[in-house]
Amino acid sequence: MKFAKVMPTILGGALLLASVSSATAAPLSDQSIPFQAPYASEEGIPLNSGTDDTIFNYLGQQEQFLNTDVKSQLKIVKRNTDTSGVRHFRLKQYIKGIPVYGAEQTVHLDKTGAVSSALGDLPPIEEQAIPNDGVAEISGEDAIQIATEEATSRIGELGAAEITPQAELNIYHHEEDGQTYLVYITEVNVLEPAPLRTKYFINAVDGSIVSQFDLINFATGTGTGVLGDTKTLTTTQSGSTFQLKDTTRGNGIQTYTANNGSSLPGSLLTDSDNVWTDRAGVDAHAHAAATYDFYKNKFNRNGINGSGLLIRSTVHYGSNYNNAFWNGTQIVFGDGDGTTFRSLSGDLDVVGHELTHGVIEYTANLEYRNEPGALNEAFADIFGNTIQSKNWLLGDDIYTPNILGDALRSLSNPTLYGQPDKYSDRYTGTQDNGGVHTNSGIINKAYYLAAQGGTHNGVTVTGIGRDKAIQIFYSTLVNYLTPTSKFAAAKTATIQAAKDLYGATSAEATAITKAYQAVGL
Repeated sequence: MKFAKVMPTILGGALLLASVSSATAAPLSDQSIPFQAPYASEEGIPLNSGTDDTIFNYLGQQEQFLNTDVKSQLKIVKRNTDTSGVRHFRLKQYIKGIPVYGAEQTVHLDKTGAVSSALGDLPPIEEQAIPNDGVAEISGEDAIQIATEEATSRIGELGAAEITPQAELNIYHHEEDGQTYLVYITEVNVLEPAPLRTKYFINAVDGSIVSQFDLINFATGTGTGVLGDTKTLTTTQSGSTFQLKDTTRGNGIQTYTANNGSSLPGSLLTDSDNVWTDRAGVDAHAHAAATYDFYKNKFNRNGINGSGLLIRSTVHYGSNYNNAFWNGTQIVFGDGDGTTFRSLSGDLDVVGHELTHGVIEYTANLEYRNEPGALNEAFADIFGNTIQSKNWLLGDDIYTPNILGDALRSLSNPTLYGQPDKYSDRYTGTQDNGGVHTNSGIINKAYYLAAQGGTHNGVTVTGIGRDKAIQIFYSTLVNYLTPTSKFAAAKTATIQAAKDLYGATSAEATAITKAYQAVGL
């Protein structure tokens, strides 16, 4: 397996970066409430002010499956109506007023006001099992210091934080040991002495580290791009100088240079005549704009967070740096060493992949380890590849420039680059946060089959095209998945999204169902 080929360009959360077919029959392992018949108002008509009552009445009937006191512990935190008229609600669990980490439930109402599906993952926590009755013995500042000391022990004295550390008290159900902990959740996010973004779960009673994992999403005018092509850019004139600053999209797109250093964001790129020759900067700016336009035109989404979040990119990071990453606030691109990579901003699907990690963080917020982490990587691959829509390869424009036709990953044939293309072949070890860059190939293959069609593992899928496939996967990400969703839940969620968008017996729902079956889910 060519695992080593991918790993050097994928640190942390990077570019290098289930069994039933419907929610009506899904077992709890699919993170779906066993579904019998729709619950609607007595009148059977769309509900307005009574919508919340519909949701809580329905969930109240399912308390035996949810392991929770619905009315006292679940709060609606997000509402959304999609283009088909289906209303989507996301609820979060709180016990003793403390949020339960990853415990989210989604409920979906069809156009008649009936509950059409409910999916989520609420851990089995008894209120009396919460340590110290929910009272912390250490402070949030103590937890931040513990995390800082652990990070320092790994990489040395830490530079300035990219994001000011915060510590949030949570109830955490640890899957590995089945225990419930009262924890502070915090993160260390620095660039010096090396890029690092790690999430920590600090025991709020005794200060021990319950769990931790890396988050940093590594990927691994007119102007001339990295490949020698000419691009049109939106820039800003300031006096007699032009700046690589676009104020027409959301809250802006800005492109900087680190001048081969490591300070971010660096210096805003400027030019005297608005004819740009910094090829890495040209592509970073143009590809960020293309990604913004894709999400806006395709899904009416205003940028990464849906509210026009400023997109900031920095090129020329480090010396011959063979990587790119999203660090929670911006994208960073190395120039490559000319052998393993050329300038990493030169590939639209790489830029799209990294920015999609930001979209994921603001929607389903898929936990970056094990199967949720592989889903995180797969969705970043799927959207990055679809934004470019040139072929089914990822990173082929910048990876091994001296080897024609080479790429980082293939959605059509994941096995070409050391990834499994069916669930039974998944990686089950602990490397790479539990195989997030390996097992993503399973979901990538399912998406390819849904869009393009084909026969795989004896299952024939009639493709529905990229446009419909990406609409379904977008709705799945934004409306149905929760932070701890696994592959089985993703299957159930994607099928339900297809049914809600195109109809329960539609060709689109059938294609999604068969695509997941073809990869062994």
